[in-house]
Amino acid sequence: MSRLLHISASPRGAESISLGIAETFTEEYLAAHPGAEVDRFDLWDGTLPEFGPAAVAAKMAVIGGAEPTGDQVEPWAAAVRAFERFDRYDRYLFSVPMWNAGVPYKLKQLIDVLSQPGLVFDVSVETGYRPLLTGKRATVIYTSSVWGPGVGPGFGSDFQSTYFGDWLRWAGITDVQEIRHHPTLTGDHAHARKLADDRARRLARTF
Repeated sequence: MSRLLHISASPRGAESISLGIAETFTEEYLAAHPGAEVDRFDLWDGTLPEFGPAAVAAKMAVIGGAEPTGDQVEPWAAAVRAFERFDRYDRYLFSVPMWNAGVPYKLKQLIDVLSQPGLVFDVSVETGYRPLLTGKRATVIYTSSVWGPGVGPGFGSDFQSTYFGDWLRWAGITDVQEIRHHPTLTGDHAHARKLADDRARRLARTF
């Protein structure tokens, strides 16, 4: 039985376009995959641990081949627990609105918490990074209201999908499909939403 985790980076609730498209996807996914498990991780629910000085010291200790000690122990354990929660699933749905040309800081926080040596990656002086999150699949919903393909530089840049897509590949998740909603300031929002919902349904059936 497949296990799908929807990771929501939007704090806007019912007003969120990315969450709305995600609901379309998950409804179709459950209809097409009887018995499948779908869970949601709202990155704004307060359960995502911080990754501050003690956690960074723990990470560097582990990279150096040592065990975290003292005030490093609990932050490292919290990061491991967050990774184990994430790693229980074989499929992921990410709903990612664009913030300031990039991703919401809570999604960056998740990346920083999860990206630990021996969990998401190994590294060597001979070959560099080796991804460890292999054999998993992801669908990513990218939304923005100002930036869009083909608009001029005055409307911003897309560091949203370039950054997040690079992290997925770096971690080992290479089976990735995208759903995009970029109507721009002058576009037809209703038509753009219909296209995004239609694509979400199509992809969900075979995900």
